[in-house]
Amino acid sequence: MGTWDTGHFDNDTAADFSGSLDAVPETEREAVIRKVLGIAIAADYLDSDEGAEAVAAAALVGSQCPEGDAVTTSYGPDKALPTLSTDLRPLAVRALDAVLGESSELRELWDDAGDKEWAAGVTRLRKVLAASAG
Repeated sequence: MGTWDTGHFDNDTAADFSGSLDAVPETEREAVIRKVLGIAIAADYLDSDEGAEAVAAAALVGSQCPEGDAVTTSYGPDKALPTLSTDLRPLAVRALDAVLGESSELRELWDDAGDKEWAAGVTRLRKVLAASAG
């Protein structure tokens, strides 16, 4: 796992995901985010790369919530996102539930590392999304 910190974009997979968003036309970016969230939700066992992408996608959705934090890291997308549909918010919550769940390699890796900051950050993001999900 090429990870350098606990932030939502502080790993190679999330940074690559940001680059893939920049590579598609603005009108297709929401579909890419929706697909990544759907993969996390549907997984019987969520591998670490899919989990990292789901966290990054959820952070982008969360950045458009009233209490959400802007994505200011240089590892996030360089190009602007369109205004995302609010129906992505409950999907993002479900995806984060999968990331934090028992069948998540990403959660296992962070647990094995003994780091609690990563899970706390994902949990905070989940709360923002849940409050805005309706």
